Amino acid sequence: MARNRELGEFLRSRRARLRPEDVGVPSYGTRRRVPGLRREELAQLAGVSVAYYIRLEQGTADGVSTEVLDAIARALRLDGAERAHLHRLAHPPRRAPVTGPPRLRAPLQHLLDSITHAPAYVVGHHTDVVAWNRLTAAVFVDLANLPADERTWSHQIHLNGDYRARLGGNWPVVARRNVAYLRYRSGQDPDDPRLRTLIDCLRERSPEFRRMWSDHHVTDLTHGEAHIDHPQVGRLVLPFETLHLPGDPDLSRLMLYAAEPGSPSEAALRKLAETSTHLSSADLSSADLA
Repeated sequence: MARNRELGEFLRSRRARLRPEDVGVPSYGTRRRVPGLRREELAQLAGVSVAYYIRLEQGTADGVSTEVLDAIARALRLDGAERAHLHRLAHPPRRAPVTGPPRLRAPLQHLLDSITHAPAYVVGHHTDVVAWNRLTAAVFVDLANLPADERTWSHQIHLNGDYRARLGGNWPVVARRNVAYLRYRSGQDPDDPRLRTLIDCLRERSPEFRRMWSDHHVTDLTHGEAHIDHPQVGRLVLPFETLHLPGDPDLSRLMLYAAEPGSPSEAALRKLAETSTHLSSADLSSADLA
């Protein structure tokens, strides 16, 4: 039933953001009782019956075809991530959820440790930071001092006031991007109990997360730019790229950051690399074994 409800909520949220003039529907200047397009208008644009579309918004998607979903996606002006999310909601993927802690191959940690002048880390499927180099801890948050179950970017973005301050005015962008990514992941792994526990925790503890979650924005995380107000070295602007790890199904991706050559951010990273005493995940493991 929860999946059916999500399908209906997603369709309604996407319909509500479209204005009649956006899709060439005449409004005749009349006052509209609902935001966005009416159901019958959307059904007409998609070429399906109103009754059939209403059943979809009610979460009854049994047997709905790919062609119908694509027609609705076109009518709703969905982007690629949203279109894929719609298909997953209508036809949930059946995959075994990740049940145990992610396993890290030693060469991946060696690779992180070899990157000494830029942040780099590996994340799991629940935004959990599985491994990191020293500059990651120096630039973003001291991961070694966090409880293991809160060592996720989702926890830090939405529940850590100090980290929020470090993000400064860019916090809303980062927060919305994180929420949209969790929506994306929930569509990929709808039966993942760890992911559901994480989302439920954030909804309970953060009103802002709860409000953003209700917007139903969906996106994958591919590349972007981090903006950090660092207490020691000032403003950092760090473009980042994400690299998938197809040979490591327990892991999600490798995140790599690099400042523009010759920029103040590059000089600041070099200063942090020379002066920081933060621990990498390898340092933390060695300390635990000592």
